Amino acid sequence: MLSRRLFLEQLAGAGATAGLRPSLAAQAEQGLRAIAARRGIVYGCAAATYEFKYADFSAALAREAGMLSAEYEMKRAALEPTRGAYDFSGGDSLLAFARQHGMAFRGHTLVWHHSNPPWLADALQSPKAEVLLTDYIAAIAGHYKGRIASWDVVNEVIQPSDGRSDGLRDTMWLKRFGPEYIDTAFHAARQADPRAMLVYNDWGCELGAPENDRFRAVTLEFLSNALARGIPIQALGMQGHLSAFGTQVDQKKLRAFLDAVREMGLKIIVTEHDVDDSGGSSDIAIRDRAVADACRRFLDVMLDNPATIAVLTWGLSDRFLDPPGWRDKLSGRYPRMLPLDRDCKRKPMWAAMAKAFA
Repeated sequence: MLSRRLFLEQLAGAGATAGLRPSLAAQAEQGLRAIAARRGIVYGCAAATYEFKYADFSAALAREAGMLSAEYEMKRAALEPTRGAYDFSGGDSLLAFARQHGMAFRGHTLVWHHSNPPWLADALQSPKAEVLLTDYIAAIAGHYKGRIASWDVVNEVIQPSDGRSDGLRDTMWLKRFGPEYIDTAFHAARQADPRAMLVYNDWGCELGAPENDRFRAVTLEFLSNALARGIPIQALGMQGHLSAFGTQVDQKKLRAFLDAVREMGLKIIVTEHDVDDSGGSSDIAIRDRAVADACRRFLDVMLDNPATIAVLTWGLSDRFLDPPGWRDKLSGRYPRMLPLDRDCKRKPMWAAMAKAFA
């Protein structure tokens, strides 16, 4: 399958620094990308072009990540601010950085109910509105054809609490086109880029609460029905947004869910992993330890499943995270959700990820 082959080709490039197992000191020098690659896994992260102006961050990104994803510059609001006028500058700059440093590149995201340009909602009321979906996908996926390892084709279309019998989220796309918009999007993406791995991306399957049980059940039903209809979904993207002090991962439930996904013939990608440390102790050591523990419990299960091929965090350094409230900012309490701190130094989360990969 071409998309699988492309992903493996980009994986090989991203892991080019990996060879025989080096010493622990050499592993630390190489970074997460090399440690993960020795296991046949890609480690990567999301980034934005404004972050590249910091030389220490750019160096850390090139060292640590074997795959790059756009944080916001490949969402529709950024790509098509005016109808029919595309701005590829942000995505192209990210792609250039990735190619310069031997990193794979993935697209996020083609269809979502957020981060759309203001003109789109009114335009969707026109009689021939389907072209707003198909022409956009053709233009964007076509522009990056052959250079993208995987695309998040549709993002977050499941929301059981919206009350539909099929569990779908009641978005503007659903209101205008019905559930068929999902089929249309995937077929358009496949036509635009025959080689990219096509991913359905969502969050809600990771944790152990009853609402997560419902989300997992709906997700499996959604994927099964989609595959039965011939939708070219090839992988499930699990965002992996966790909480250090809130609801935790139930490893048994998560393992059973991943096995069910694998049995469908799908690959699995962790696409946006981070660990929210709000609500806990003000002691940084305690917060960091809780973040690392949550991360390790999650990745131990994710990486134990042979269908998992990549793990990306939603960012690399805490430097670019905003405090959740002004009181936190005044008190100097900044989020510590990612592998590197605000000075691009490795944290316990980095060590937890390295151990999980190794």
